[in-house]
Amino acid sequence: MKAVLESLPVLILCPHSRCNCRCMMCNIWKDVSGNELSTEQLERYIDEVASLAVEWVVLSGGEPLMHSGLSRFCYLLRDRGIRTTILSTGLLLERNAEWLVETVDDVIVSLDGPPAIHDRIRRVQGAFWLLERGVHAVQRLAPEFKISARCTVQRENHAALAATARTAKGLGLHSISFLAVDVGSSAFNRPIPWGPDRQNELVLDSEQIQRLEAELDSLQSEGPFVVESRDKLQRIVSHFRAHLGLCEPVAPRCNAPWVSAVVEADGTVRPCFFHRPIGSVREQNLLKVINGPEAIQFREKLDVETDAICRRCVCSLNWNSSRPLAHARGSEREGHYSRAPGAASLQGDRSGQDASC
Repeated sequence: MKAVLESLPVLILCPHSRCNCRCMMCNIWKDVSGNELSTEQLERYIDEVASLAVEWVVLSGGEPLMHSGLSRFCYLLRDRGIRTTILSTGLLLERNAEWLVETVDDVIVSLDGPPAIHDRIRRVQGAFWLLERGVHAVQRLAPEFKISARCTVQRENHAALAATARTAKGLGLHSISFLAVDVGSSAFNRPIPWGPDRQNELVLDSEQIQRLEAELDSLQSEGPFVVESRDKLQRIVSHFRAHLGLCEPVAPRCNAPWVSAVVEADGTVRPCFFHRPIGSVREQNLLKVINGPEAIQFREKLDVETDAICRRCVCSLNWNSSRPLAHARGSEREGHYSRAPGAASLQGDRSGQDASC
């Protein structure tokens, strides 16, 4: 793969640094900086999106809907024909429903379990109720609008995955994807990675891993509503087994550093959520950052199969540039990006494009 990038199919923007949940698997909510990319800064990306041949803009966070001027940016992306996905806790869907259905291609909401489990993990009383109201508000305006769910598998919900899928169906969502919780990286506002005691509050022990496998088998009855195949779901089991030292960690197939970039609310640019920064758009434009000396050196030296961070990664992006996702609002375009608090993934569909993170 080339070290110098001529295009950037996927651009992940984190327009706002804070979040309106206090999830047990995440530290984003502890950010009190209030950093956000200004409306003017966001609008500046419109020309860069064109110059980099961006096909897909994913708005992540924190909670992107907390941004003070996100709707105008999304209108501009729509006018350029750029596919736009918003990753959200769902708590603010209701108040933003009208402009979302007019400008955005799809929304992916975090769903951590049936109502009681979801609220317990989110640590927000009534979080599921607010999510439900928001989903229904969007559906009333645009019944065919695509809202999908993402569930981060951890100790608190590992035995309720089938129930979580049924809950997502009950909400009228389009699909659900699953990924393992990330506990070992410095992502998600963890300046210092969590120690063993904190990690063990979220990962599974051997007995729980057995229960997880049974849950994954149960998910097969939900058919294609679950995005991942049974083989892909097995990676979640392997992740928890590797954490216990029961098997070697294996890196997923991934070309994220060659096809995507993450721009955080303070302007920091990363090749993915987990690797170190390669520059900042506060100092220069995105094109110069992704093709700057530090970024080029990173890509030249990165061996995904052997890299310690990649081997522990809970997700992956394997973008096939020969099969681009064309922009067509309302069409069925599988491959969905979901950044969870505590994890991230761009899950590929059962038929092909393996896109994660």
